[in-house]
Amino acid sequence: MNMGSVFESIVLVAGGLGLFLFGMKMMSSGLQTIAGDRLQNILQKATSNRFLAVIVGIAATIALNSSTASTVMTVSFVNSGLMNLTQAIGIIMGANLGTTLSAQLVAFRIDAYAPIFIFVGIILHVFFKKKRVKDIGFVILGFGILFFGITTMGGPLRGLGNLPAFNEMLVAFQNPFLALLAGFAFTAAVQSSTAATGILVAMYISGVPIPFETGAFIILGTNIGTSITTLIASIPANRASKRAALFHITFDIIGSTVFGTLIFIFPGILGWFQAAWAEPARQIAMFHTLYNSATLLLLLPFASYLAKLMERVIPIVQAEITDATYEKKLLYLDTKLLKTPSIAVFNAHRELCRMGKIANDNLALSLESFFEKDTEKANKAFDNEAIVNYLYQEIASKLVWVNNMTLSNADAEKIGKMFRLLSDIERIGDHAENIAEYTIAAKENDLNFSDAAISELKILGETTVKLANEALYAFEHQDASKLAQVKALEEEVDRLTKEFAESHIDRLKTEDCDPKSGVVFTDMIIDLERCGDHANNIAFSILPDAPIKFAKN
Repeated sequence: MNMGSVFESIVLVAGGLGLFLFGMKMMSSGLQTIAGDRLQNILQKATSNRFLAVIVGIAATIALNSSTASTVMTVSFVNSGLMNLTQAIGIIMGANLGTTLSAQLVAFRIDAYAPIFIFVGIILHVFFKKKRVKDIGFVILGFGILFFGITTMGGPLRGLGNLPAFNEMLVAFQNPFLALLAGFAFTAAVQSSTAATGILVAMYISGVPIPFETGAFIILGTNIGTSITTLIASIPANRASKRAALFHITFDIIGSTVFGTLIFIFPGILGWFQAAWAEPARQIAMFHTLYNSATLLLLLPFASYLAKLMERVIPIVQAEITDATYEKKLLYLDTKLLKTPSIAVFNAHRELCRMGKIANDNLALSLESFFEKDTEKANKAFDNEAIVNYLYQEIASKLVWVNNMTLSNADAEKIGKMFRLLSDIERIGDHAENIAEYTIAAKENDLNFSDAAISELKILGETTVKLANEALYAFEHQDASKLAQVKALEEEVDRLTKEFAESHIDRLKTEDCDPKSGVVFTDMIIDLERCGDHANNIAFSILPDAPIKFAKN
């Protein structure tokens, strides 16, 4: 080959590689959109049962076509407190095995049908209006582009494989350490072991004369390289997430060390692969699968000990034990960690529920301050309201960010509702603040209330607090069975408000009530009634086309 042909081949290989990576990214993104809630539910099935966690990790990785995506999501779950380290370990182990499916698919040599996949994908994605069909078309299009990239690389790679300089480079990579390092570096650069192993299999399909031993050590390196993305993702996260990321790279280093050593001692292992499968591409794909399977079987019995080891390397500190609910910061909506739409939506839901808990607790606290004439509790309520207001601003900002992600129809609907519910929760906080202000006013102006007025306010307050808590529970757990009780409590709040307003007028007529105290009484029952309306909105938001009861501010 002359220099012009070499340059042309390099350009075509680079272009084919770009198409391969782009197609892989399209597939992963499309699958995440289609999976939506189901992906979230799959990951939440992970329990302390390590075997089930492994299965969940395999399923999630196949669903996403990316072990990097599933392990980064796992770090996000650990960071959010949804998953403990033992559960995360099982999922990470399963993800390493699930990612081998892609290499197996590439080895089937269906790249000749790539134009058909591209055609079908474009038809579905461009000419159909239904979003789910368009999303499926997007995935098929990505699948076709991926294999078209392999086709584009095929001829040029065969040509480059005949060059003396290229063969000299391959001779250098016959050094197992250099081969492992090459696999590690390339995977860390593209941030996907699926892409790295897929490209390696494609090179074998193209006839590049890579010794099988070299390919095996490149595979060992790719497994370590994929953990770098997880480590990077854990940098801004909490210490529990860092332990999960540390386990990931430890798991891969142990596996590569053990089986790399075995290959040195027993070279017949590689000979068995070559004897069992005739095609070099299938040999390397099977090595990838069986190596990851063997590493999983080797280390799975020691999962709990590895978890303890990670906790010794990164010890648990007091801050991890302390309840962070009332911290003036976002706990679950860290945009640096949230790259998967369904997980971002789920964590937005968690953050909204946390804000709702603070607002509801503050309503109860402000009522206590009023009835106990406790200005310290009133001041604490003011502090809590400042947290509610902070979360309102921050969550609203993050919801805009999440809304701009590629969301499924269900997730897009959830985000739309969250924008409205954010205001409902914030208004409950405002009304709680009003009640705390009544405490200060009553104390400073020495206001007195009749026993009847206090009794009525206590009854209405208790009913409203119960309504707010039941409504938040229904929203948090998406539990429609609570709606009948919420509706009954909301109607009771309305009834009591009307009844107590009339009783108050009767007391004014008989001069049993101080007019100044009466103003506070009237304002307070209005605040409580409006809290009931907002709570009703929160609960019934779980229904499609939920009715909204508007409350005056």
